[in-house]
Amino acid sequence: MAGQVHKVVLAYSGGLDTSVMIPWLRETYGCDVVAMIADVGQGEDLQAIAEKARRSGASKAVVEDVREAFAREYAFQVLRAGAVYEGRYLLGTSFARPLIAACQVRVAREEGADALAHGCTGKGNDQVRFELAYRALAPDLKVIAPWREWDLRSREDEMAYARARGIPVPVTAEKPYSVDRNLWHISYEGGILEDPDRAPDPSMFQWTVDPSRAPDVPEEVTIAFEAGYPVQLDGRQMAAHQLLDALNAVAARHGVGRVDIVENRVVGMKSRGVYETPGGTLLHVAHRELESLTLDRETLHFKEMVAVRYAELVYYGQWYSGLKRALDAFVEETQRHVTGTVKLRLYKGNVQVTGRRSPYSLYDHALATFGADGVYRQKDAEGFIALFGLPQLVQSRLEARLHEGVAAAR
Repeated sequence: MAGQVHKVVLAYSGGLDTSVMIPWLRETYGCDVVAMIADVGQGEDLQAIAEKARRSGASKAVVEDVREAFAREYAFQVLRAGAVYEGRYLLGTSFARPLIAACQVRVAREEGADALAHGCTGKGNDQVRFELAYRALAPDLKVIAPWREWDLRSREDEMAYARARGIPVPVTAEKPYSVDRNLWHISYEGGILEDPDRAPDPSMFQWTVDPSRAPDVPEEVTIAFEAGYPVQLDGRQMAAHQLLDALNAVAARHGVGRVDIVENRVVGMKSRGVYETPGGTLLHVAHRELESLTLDRETLHFKEMVAVRYAELVYYGQWYSGLKRALDAFVEETQRHVTGTVKLRLYKGNVQVTGRRSPYSLYDHALATFGADGVYRQKDAEGFIALFGLPQLVQSRLEARLHEGVAAAR
């Protein structure tokens, strides 16, 4: 018999795995199961999913609409940090998990639960992200990971288990890959994508138009930022999740945001992932461009180094770590003057910056111009180069003396 558990809150998606987990948890632990469904913009009928959870044996199903928090406090915070894992992955699944875990903990406190459960396998990144969040936010609650405990080893085993208990199961063929969707992106992994030399089937993509079939006429958009936060699209002020929705629509229409990568998982193996991040791609391009205008050279270059470490922390599930909090403070300081607008042209999967403007711009035309000016004294460059190149001069003289010494010894 498993350890004593009175009530568990399960992060529930409505798929086969978590549907089977409801009766499994009840039978294995003799506990009530509360299904927690977080609305992070996955575009599904969440009330129908909640009803399915109750039909599967959940004593209660709770739907949490966290789309605004997801966009502003998680997606846009990663955006402001400039964090991109291994230079290409925009981290959509990575920062969704700590938010979902926080919702679970809140529901667990409200319901008087003594355990938390998730549907992640023992091979993936998400188990780490959920459980590190649990440790940070609710170290007193027991954690149950059915995939690491049960003896079900295949989809067929799960379907047989569900049918034996009268639980509704999918009647359509399984997709040949795993899909995760939220307001920031859609990710595809596993199945036929496990061969990194095999191109994705064009029919797989759910969001973005094939770039070759995108409109033949480019479209220009203007994104406005305040202190690093996106706030407007083409002059229209919007809530964070609405702005992201609108950007997703326009970028997807032009085939922007597809990425196919081999990445290094937290648990040590390499995996192949395909992602659609249409609006997020536009935001990263625009935000980086605005920073080029408003951050001084030393801060900009140091922030680029911080962004690499920040992306690792988010990918590794260390959202609530002390180091990330410290880096957040650094990022917050850098974003004070990242305010302004950036114009982008979208065309057949490509994004081109066509303009940028800020009241805090450090760009000085009088200094930068190649035309006549009365600000910059070109003769000053001579002294600058002499001092800037002094280390190389000293090194060169040393090497010349050493070379002469070797020649004399011969």
